Amino acid sequence: MIQEVVRVPLAVGEDLVIQKRRIGSGGPRLCVVTGTHGDELEGQYVAWRLNRLLQDNREHLHGTVDIYPALNPLGISTMTRGMPLCDLDMNRTFPGGRDGAMSELIAARIMEDITGADACIDIHASNIFLREIPQVRINVNTAEKLVPLAKYLNMNLIWIHAAATVLESTLAHSLNAAGTPTLVVEMGIGIRITRSFGEQLLTGILSLMAHLGMWDAPVAPIAPPIVSSDGAVSFVNANFPGVFFPAVAHGVRVEKGQELGVVADPLTGGIRETLHSPATGLLFTLREYPVVYEGSLIARVLGGSV
Repeated sequence: MIQEVVRVPLAVGEDLVIQKRRIGSGGPRLCVVTGTHGDELEGQYVAWRLNRLLQDNREHLHGTVDIYPALNPLGISTMTRGMPLCDLDMNRTFPGGRDGAMSELIAARIMEDITGADACIDIHASNIFLREIPQVRINVNTAEKLVPLAKYLNMNLIWIHAAATVLESTLAHSLNAAGTPTLVVEMGIGIRITRSFGEQLLTGILSLMAHLGMWDAPVAPIAPPIVSSDGAVSFVNANFPGVFFPAVAHGVRVEKGQELGVVADPLTGGIRETLHSPATGLLFTLREYPVVYEGSLIARVLGGSV
């Protein structure tokens, strides 16, 4: 069943409409949310596949699944990260308010619709600059509650990160504060779809549903994730502007001191710098967009991982 979450009138007689697909009824409720940022499309594949799978196997579903493929439909339509009408990052407007501006009203209605679910999965991709392995990111303040659930999602990594003020205005933080366990998935790259990552997460969603008692069909085995904190993550940044050419593949294990790539100068044919891994571990983030400036993030390495 297709349901409206919120409808807001726009100029020239049009409406901004956010919809969800509800499959099943009663029992535990799982919400799968994506499309908050219009340039993050990895979740579109997951929403499509999950819709089809549940529709074709309703006899195995014992609960309710709400799928929200586009929280920011105008952003997706225009390939814009934020909300085009107000130039805002939608994921900095929660929990919103019914008496506020349009963006705050939309955020409040979304919050009301999801709050009370047994679990929520908030799917994001990286931006156009970086490629990420499939991971769940969890605030340290909610780690005790969320890590056990995150282990069912079939992701490569659970990154427990330090608290930050900016996170207080995200959908995940607001839902967790309201008592709805919400897991943030990051994977792939902006404006692209990586089907293998989507299939990996789909298996994880079914695994979580089985854990919640709402799915009784066989689920493929899932691999245990690496669980890490900020203290184990090393960052590599460019010191000079230029064009980055990687020397390693994304998602591989690298050794301390191993070359990760070079920042080249196309004008002179020279090399501005050669970048090396600061630690031995998993290269879980790697620069995708080649043009860099001083300070641009090139890579993240999870030290000590296998």
